[in-house]
Amino acid sequence: MSFDFDTVPQRLGTDSQKWQKYAGKDILPLWVADMDFRSSPAILDALHARVEHGIFGYARPTRSTVDAVVNALASRYGWTIDPAWIVWLPGLVCGLNVTAQAFAQAGEEVLCLTPVYPPFMTAPKNSGRLSVTVPFILNEAGRRWEIDWDALEQAVTPRTKLFFLCNPHNPLARVFRRDELTRLAAFCARHDLVLCSDEIHCDLILDATLPHIPTAALSPEVAARTVTLMAPSKTYNVPGLGTSFAVIPDAGLRARFVRATAGIVAEVTTLGFAACEAAYRDSEPWRQDLLAYLRGNRDFLLDFIARELPGIRVEAPVEATYLVWLNVRDLGLADPVAHFENHGVGLSDGAFFGSPRGHHVRINIGCPRATLAEALRRMKTALAAR
Repeated sequence: MSFDFDTVPQRLGTDSQKWQKYAGKDILPLWVADMDFRSSPAILDALHARVEHGIFGYARPTRSTVDAVVNALASRYGWTIDPAWIVWLPGLVCGLNVTAQAFAQAGEEVLCLTPVYPPFMTAPKNSGRLSVTVPFILNEAGRRWEIDWDALEQAVTPRTKLFFLCNPHNPLARVFRRDELTRLAAFCARHDLVLCSDEIHCDLILDATLPHIPTAALSPEVAARTVTLMAPSKTYNVPGLGTSFAVIPDAGLRARFVRATAGIVAEVTTLGFAACEAAYRDSEPWRQDLLAYLRGNRDFLLDFIARELPGIRVEAPVEATYLVWLNVRDLGLADPVAHFENHGVGLSDGAFFGSPRGHHVRINIGCPRATLAEALRRMKTALAAR
């Protein structure tokens, strides 16, 4: 079976945040992590069937929905979870905020590595917690972003209570290896930190030689201090349906997490549960074709940059996600995002992720190849116009 990722519906003029940002302007939006692909046919069929039912009361997941999640984690990652460990959420960003409130008090610290998805840094601040960041270091010889272990140790204080991990990483598009995860888990144990592992991109591994390893699957001891956040939203392009979940094996941690949701976290909707079940149970052929298409887009991008975009570099292999971190420092632009927008391409500013202003931008390659090709052509024009 094959699926069409080249022909997509028009999103301009719809409720799409991605496309509304540049309404009325000839700018291709390659910024937010939202693909321009239709969801899998299995998801669309499930949603049609649920709408045809016609009643949309308050929802709880059915046994088949829970089984779809449990079975997917077991078959893909060898991770056997108890259904009781799952806490349903209306979004992963919501999960980051709840985690910060559940496991740190006002004035206490949440540690993370940068650059990183901006809510990792803002979620603690939203409730009076402190965000402490440690920059990755680039091993240029090995072409890999690595953890600065010495700096990480030095960043811990008696007020540090929680560590946020992003794996696979957004925006660095890398997959953490078992030895790194084991060392991170030991670091958290040594300092008695709760480890929150955002694994929303786990089903988007582009390097087929690299397995995704759920942090909590390392050992029962690691699981006992880990909150894992997952969702079908990025992989199956259903973020607008607001369905995510936390997997929390330890009953004590789970109770604290659930208490922090009380009265402020909305329930998942009927359509969200329907899409989630169809994603994990019935959409594997579509996911495999998506991965093949994204690998093609990645290779097209890397080849074009190497041949046509001097001054732009991809510093390390793109191992996962559909988000690519571009070093634009050598261009000498005070505001790279504004410069590329002026030439018809909308990118994400690396400064939002914790990179020095003017050093990096992030590009979303989850789009038809023709769109990516046109965006890169415009970027070439933008370089010539400096």
